[in-house]
Amino acid sequence: MSNNYQPSPSPSEVGFSLISRRQALLGAAGVAGGAAVLAACGSSSSSGSAAKTTDAAAAPAASAAKGEVTFGSNYSDEKPKAAIAAMMGAFPNKDVTVKINTVDHNSYQENITTYLQNPDDVMCWFAGYRMRFFAAKGLVGDVSDVWANLGELSGGFKTAATGDDGKQYFVPLYYYPWAVHYRKSVFADKGYTVPKTWDEFLKLADKMTADGITPLVAANDGKWPQMGMFDMINLRTNGYQFHVDLMAGKKDWTSPEVAKVFKNWETLLPHQQTGANGRTWQDGANALGAKEAGMYLLGTFVTSNFDPAKDPAAQAIIDDIDFFPFPEIDPAHAQDAVEAPIDGFMMAAKPKNADAAKALLGYLGTAAAQEAYLAVDPSSVAASSKASTAGYSALQKKSAELVGSAKYIAQFLDRDTNPEFASKVMGDAIANFLDDPTKITEILKSVEEQKKVIFAG
Repeated sequence: MSNNYQPSPSPSEVGFSLISRRQALLGAAGVAGGAAVLAACGSSSSSGSAAKTTDAAAAPAASAAKGEVTFGSNYSDEKPKAAIAAMMGAFPNKDVTVKINTVDHNSYQENITTYLQNPDDVMCWFAGYRMRFFAAKGLVGDVSDVWANLGELSGGFKTAATGDDGKQYFVPLYYYPWAVHYRKSVFADKGYTVPKTWDEFLKLADKMTADGITPLVAANDGKWPQMGMFDMINLRTNGYQFHVDLMAGKKDWTSPEVAKVFKNWETLLPHQQTGANGRTWQDGANALGAKEAGMYLLGTFVTSNFDPAKDPAAQAIIDDIDFFPFPEIDPAHAQDAVEAPIDGFMMAAKPKNADAAKALLGYLGTAAAQEAYLAVDPSSVAASSKASTAGYSALQKKSAELVGSAKYIAQFLDRDTNPEFASKVMGDAIANFLDDPTKITEILKSVEEQKKVIFAG
């Protein structure tokens, strides 16, 4: 097992590898089209570059915004960087120039608190606890008036963008969901039915065991993958509000509610692969691909493990993978919450050009902006309900439907809570539980003690 905790991938680091060979060719055409737009605009995505606005996308509501707006970006890899430039180049307000300041992804995340002391007008970030924390500290700006015109975004996205005071501080760009993945051919050959409830889930696991298939992949190298299992069992057992309150340090980790989560999980452990703490998520994906394991709770980036350019069998595996929402445990909460990490944007608490910043954010929440991005980097799912899905794979379309219809959207444990708590406490706690579930009472007592210290700081 890795000695160091590693945060879960963000959508800008790993995306969907779900594009067929034909769609890949279309995607390449999209990249060429994006490059043409950039050439016409004379823009660049390099640090400190300026992207002059054009009429390439349908204009949002008329704005009197003028001048320069600075944009802090953590999209430092080649393709995402080009996609950001294409999206900014398609901003229709000709009176505004977007200056893009790009910083290495990891450095950006590690130094975000310092950066927010003197930020760009608009900046990249993720929905979740830290966004709400920054909002509560007055480090980012209220964009509730921008949301008044973002009718393309669902109520679930608005909830994910809302601070503790009920105001909005974030505009989403794209996401990927976590769900239970499986091979369609295995289910068809064995006559398995997609489970909707916990009892059906456990019965299916029993059937798989009888058929010589390990029911559930269990990977936890890096101490983040099984955080997703905790999240989903908690969301289904205690509901969204309890989950976010627990993540925010407002609930007791020694409570009966949390104990019930681990009791449910313990029921599932005999159906999971052993040795989870020494297994990478990629090795887990290989077990699913080889039909050695029947189901895998992970982000939809699971398919990025299979590369058609290197393995002629990879595309067939990708095409054979489907998913279903994590089953219902308590009917009171049903399947109303989806774990779907969301990338997007915040505004400085005191932007140098507030009108231009809000005009830009209003554009970034539209289908036009998100389509411009995905034309260059077709690896995620647009947040806008009006974004074209013509080039999406079946799983991308299903992902859009799942998250778009969700009542609540969670962000994943390492984004929904204090980062120190996630890395120094919960990563070890879950790994220790997997090693020895009989020690869960002792483990949760330690978690609660450490939580009090960290959240009091």
